[in-house]
Amino acid sequence: MQRLIRGRWLVACAGFCLVAGIGQGYAQDHTEYEPADIEYGRSVYMEQCAACHGEDGAAVAGVDLRSGQLRRAALDRELIQVIRDGIPGTGMLAIELDTAEMTGIVAYLRNMTYEIDVAMLGDAARGRAIFEGAGDCLSCHRLQGQGFRTGPDLTRIGSVRTLSALRRSLLDPTGTMRPIDRPVELVTADGARITGRRLNEDTSTVQILDDAASLRSFDKADLREFRVLEQSPMPAYGDRFDAAALADLLAYLVSLKG
Repeated sequence: MQRLIRGRWLVACAGFCLVAGIGQGYAQDHTEYEPADIEYGRSVYMEQCAACHGEDGAAVAGVDLRSGQLRRAALDRELIQVIRDGIPGTGMLAIELDTAEMTGIVAYLRNMTYEIDVAMLGDAARGRAIFEGAGDCLSCHRLQGQGFRTGPDLTRIGSVRTLSALRRSLLDPTGTMRPIDRPVELVTADGARITGRRLNEDTSTVQILDDAASLRSFDKADLREFRVLEQSPMPAYGDRFDAAALADLLAYLVSLKG
């Protein structure tokens, strides 16, 4: 289930000693969060925060992470700053998180009492088996020096893409392609038709990785045709795997930190 849910003032920041009331003048910039990010954020919270704040967010005297008393973090960007920088003079230390982890922890801290009714994360070991086997991902993608280069390198994908973004990419690869990742098709002066993925492009030249994984550079003036394709070569995995297998594959992808 991929619905957006309303952010609620049921939690504070990573508690991080944020225990005073919020004035009415504070604006909110955290109105929507995705269930996939909330669930991943729970795993980040359990690893990074629960030892001090408890699983329920109420283990520190005077600090209830679900209370909505966010003196220092009315906005998500303020919450991110508190997590990254800590609070001097308190037990709240700075925490270094990557993009996916930070997105998840913020989503979870804003929605600690929201109950996920669809499992978004499965087992990473099973996910790896799908990635290397039935998913056939290495036939296009590179991972830690293995596989092909016709798709984006996935070695650090779990650090740079959120869980919800990864899930959308699996379900709708065409709709979620970044512009630079769109495949291209060109026809050379001698009539050869070549398809591949752009690596670089400027006003006069284009460099692509063709379907044989060869790096090639072309002067646009020498091409008969050059066009960007709309359809992703990646299959929609929602049509190939059930929800449990997708959850396993997501767990593996988000674990890829480089």
